[in-house]
Amino acid sequence: MTQLTLVIGNKNYSSWSLRPWLAMRQFGLEFNEIRIPLDTPETAAQMQKYSPTRRVPVLMHGDLTVWDSLAICEYLAEEYPNLHLWPQKKAARAIARCICAEMHSGFPNLRQKMPMNCRSRFPGKGMTSEVLKDIDRINNIWRECRQNFGAGGNMLFGNFTIADAMYAPVVSRFITYGVELDAVCKTYMEAVLALPAMQEWLKAASFETEIIHAEEIYQ
Repeated sequence: MTQLTLVIGNKNYSSWSLRPWLAMRQFGLEFNEIRIPLDTPETAAQMQKYSPTRRVPVLMHGDLTVWDSLAICEYLAEEYPNLHLWPQKKAARAIARCICAEMHSGFPNLRQKMPMNCRSRFPGKGMTSEVLKDIDRINNIWRECRQNFGAGGNMLFGNFTIADAMYAPVVSRFITYGVELDAVCKTYMEAVLALPAMQEWLKAASFETEIIHAEEIYQ
């Protein structure tokens, strides 16, 4: 079988890289990892070797190159249908795709004011009124998914799916910025943090030495 290769950025900062990486690792897919440090003089040239957009993540599978986090996850769901990367029930699968698309294109204030920074702690920073609206919407998503589809497991749709991978960077952000949550959302966040693949990513991020000053907005 042709080997999968995933090209990612810094684990401390690259929220988009975390999403497919977590899905692949948590579902037990074997893949080669190529990590390209971002925001260096060499980054553009290195990216050009793999990515048509010069951005990460990028999945390579044989002669096929797939870019964009959600597109990668969709490709993997089709390539490995027996793994059930999406919820198996039609209604749950439809909602999972909705919230993934919302995550993919939405929450701009949260992204700007609370950039992912796994190894740092900035409690209370970035809590603008616009960010609080994003946080409230995410909390509502988590509560509704857990209450309506979460039976049988501790993830949004019971078992781990692409939806959990898409929201994993938000979990990291909530830890970094000390976001307070209700009991349902806190329990879900703790479950995501406890995933072996998530722990592996966070540990690797803590050992990285690169600093991207544009992302260190509260230093």
